[in-house]
Amino acid sequence: MKVFQECYDCLGRLARQAAGLATEDERLRQKAVKEAMGVLDRDFFPEQVSIVIATRIHQVIREVTGNPDPYRAMKESELAISRELFPRMRLRCKDALGDYIRLAAAANAIDFFRSPEVIAEDMNRAVDFARDDSAEFVARLKGATKVLYLADNAGEIYFDLPLVKKLRQQVELKYAVKPSPVQDDATVEDIRNAGLGGEFGVVITTGVASPGVILDSASAQFRREFSAADLIIAKGMGHYESLSELPPEGKVFYCLMAKCNPVASSLGVPRSSYVAMLR
Repeated sequence: MKVFQECYDCLGRLARQAAGLATEDERLRQKAVKEAMGVLDRDFFPEQVSIVIATRIHQVIREVTGNPDPYRAMKESELAISRELFPRMRLRCKDALGDYIRLAAAANAIDFFRSPEVIAEDMNRAVDFARDDSAEFVARLKGATKVLYLADNAGEIYFDLPLVKKLRQQVELKYAVKPSPVQDDATVEDIRNAGLGGEFGVVITTGVASPGVILDSASAQFRREFSAADLIIAKGMGHYESLSELPPEGKVFYCLMAKCNPVASSLGVPRSSYVAMLR
C-alpha cells in the first residue's frame, strides 16, 4: 500500500511517541525526534510504502537514544490485557476454524496509538468481518501442506494460539515473529516470557526488525519459507501495508482491524472494521 498524505502526520506522531518512550532525557528526545523527522521528510513521496519509513524512523530512535526496546512497557501492558480477556473470550469458540479466525482477529484491536480501555472494549465485542474470505481460506486449506503465520502485536499471541494449534492438525505451520524489538510487535522473547515457549511449534523470525515485513530486507530463510508456503496468514495492518504491494497470488490471508483511514480506504471498508481477505 502506497502512502496517503494522511500517513505523514501519523508517521510524525510515531516518531514523537517512540522518542518519548525511549528516553526521559529531553535533549536526547529532541535529537531523536529531529533526526526521525528528517528521515520522514526525506523518504515521504507518493510511491513510498509507509512501513519502509516507519522502520527507518525506529532505527534512528534506537540509535540516538541507545534504547533497543522503547515499547517494552507498552507491550507488557498489552500482554496483561490479553491475559485477562483471553480465557472468557476463548469460551465463546466452538472447535471450528471460523471461530478461531474471529478470535485471532479480535486481538488485532491492540494498537500502540489506542488506550487500554478502548482496546479492551473493542476486543470484547463480536467480530463481524466487513470483508470475509474466511470460507474461501478454509476451502484452500484442503489442498495446502505448508502454512506461514505472520504474527503481529505481542498481545495477540494468546489469541493466535488456538488457531495455530487447530491448523497444525492439518498442515505444517511455521509461526513468524520479529528477530528483535520494533514497536509492540511479537518476538521470540515475548513468547517465552508469556510462558508459551514450545506451544506454537516451529517459530522462525522475519530476520528484519520492521513493522509488517519488508521482503527485500528479510532473511534468506524467511524468504524461502514465504515462497514455499501454500498459504500465508498475515495478521495486522503492517503486513497489509507492506505485502499488498506484491502481485496477488491468492495465497495471503490478511486478518486485521482497519484502524486508520488510509488502510480502511485501501480495503474499501469503514474504519474500525475487521477484515479477513484472501489475496
